[in-house]
This record gives sequence, structure tokens and C-alpha cells, in this order.
Amino acid sequence: MRDLRESCRIAVVQAAPVMFDKAACTVKAVELIRAAAAEQAELIVFPELFIPGYPYGMTFGFTVGSRTAPGRKDWGLYYDNSILVPGPETEILGRAAREARAYVSIGVSERDAVNATLYNTNLIFSPAGELLTVHRKLKPTGAERVVWGDADRHYFPVAQTPWGPMASLICWESYMPLARVALYEKGITLYLSPNTNDNEEWQATIRHIAIEGHCFFVNCDMVFTRDMYPAGLRCPEEIGRLPDIVCRGGSCVVDPYGHYVTQPVWDREAIICADLDLTQVPRSRMEFDGCGHYARPDVLKLTVDDR
Repeated sequence: MRDLRESCRIAVVQAAPVMFDKAACTVKAVELIRAAAAEQAELIVFPELFIPGYPYGMTFGFTVGSRTAPGRKDWGLYYDNSILVPGPETEILGRAAREARAYVSIGVSERDAVNATLYNTNLIFSPAGELLTVHRKLKPTGAERVVWGDADRHYFPVAQTPWGPMASLICWESYMPLARVALYEKGITLYLSPNTNDNEEWQATIRHIAIEGHCFFVNCDMVFTRDMYPAGLRCPEEIGRLPDIVCRGGSCVVDPYGHYVTQPVWDREAIICADLDLTQVPRSRMEFDGCGHYARPDVLKLTVDDR
């Protein structure tokens, strides 16, 4: 491994989006970037689909073999509030990263510039405001597939940072073993996980991955409530069935040994700050380096299409 800067000041932003409103979400993201910068954060991480929110519980009128006109209108509203990459919102976010002098990772619903397909996408900006990586979710999970398409490019991009290679897998992409290995093979030290998983099983997963990859696992979830859905959606029954707190959060950071650097935070917005000791990464790989001395490339091989 190359020499790493020994410490990184991170801010994990557990926050509620302004549902279905890309302009308001972008403004809120900039405010939160500034607040994290005031805490001296060098790396600022936002949840999955922070712009324009995760439409939890909504079907958009999809059933097997049929769709509804009201559902199409709700999907159209979500489409209109998804963003182009690059586009006006990425310019604003890049400028905020530059002003903060920090790396910024943020989840967005990306609207294709040519066709009408949406992608669940994570962006990483440099402290100079440059858009470093665009990662589209490889396989939307379950009914997400009726909203977002499979990634057609931007599979496993890595940002080179002073703390080593950094990359993201979005939510349940982390349950894809070969996708994890694709990142491990790139030597990542910082594994970013923007997600919407607020269950106990996920906490077990992230601690396992931190040990498996011997990297820092950054778990960034959102927190939002039923009353945050915009008025006028055409699915009041679906929204009415949701719990008061739709997503509870649970954001935290796990070290390369599987220990919590910060404990999970539940049921509230928070900027979770921590100082990471990057010297732990190579030291933790002394007896287990999954893609190094503990690998058996003569027996096991992974072929990655890295478009």
C-alpha cells in the first residue's frame, strides 16, 4: 500500500431530505456541508438518494401487467426532481465541496440526459469541487426496479484520496459478494455505504464487511417521517400505511476490526463526526489480506467489467 495520511476527520450526515424537491434538497445539502465543514470535516458523507429523497412504500401504480395513470403522475413528479449528472445541482454541490475544502459523497436520483431512465447514483466530489466519481447502483433492490434502471456504466469507480482509495456501494449492493471483492481488489481503505437500511441485520452486515475488507466502513442512512411526504401525491392509502418514522437511521462508522468508531444514531438528524486512524488499515491486514497474501489467485479469479 502507498503511504497514507494517518488521520481523517469524517462527518456522516444523517438527515431528512425534502421529499420530491430537488431544489430544496440541494439547498439543504449545501447547508449541511457548511455545518460539517465548521466541524473541520475533511470527508462529508450523505445518504442514498438524498436528492430528492427515497420514495419508501410507494408503488407508483405498478402491479404485474398493469400501471395506473395516477401512479404515472407521481413517478413523473419524481422524475422531474431527479437530476442530470453533470448538471446545475452538481455545479452547486461541487462549489460547496470546494468552499468546505472537503471530499463530499452524496446519493442522488440521476436522470439520463438522453432517455427517460433514472439511476440510483452516488457522487463523490473533491475538495477542489471536481466531480471525481459517478457510481450507478448495479441492481436496484426489489420493487426499486420499477423506478430506477440497472447501471449501464460507472460500475466500480474509485476516488484516490490522501487516505487511500475510496469507493461506494449503494445499500444492498453490499450484499453482492463479488461487487465487494471488486472494491477490495482496488485496495480501498474507505468503504462508503449510502443506504436506507435501518434494521438490526444491517448492523451485523456492516461489521462483517469492515472485517472482511479490513477497511473503514462508513454507514450513512437517512431519517425521515411519514408527514414529510409532499401533499398531493396520488397514493394516500400507501402513505397512510407507513409508520410515523419511516426510516430510523442508524448511521455509524466501523473500523477495520469490526468495532464501532461511532455508535449508531437513531430517530434523529445528526452530523456524526469522528477522527479515523488510517494506520489501522495496513496493520489490520497483517494476518488477513483478502486480495493480497490471503488470496489464492491460482484457484479463485474475479473478472470485472469496469466501464
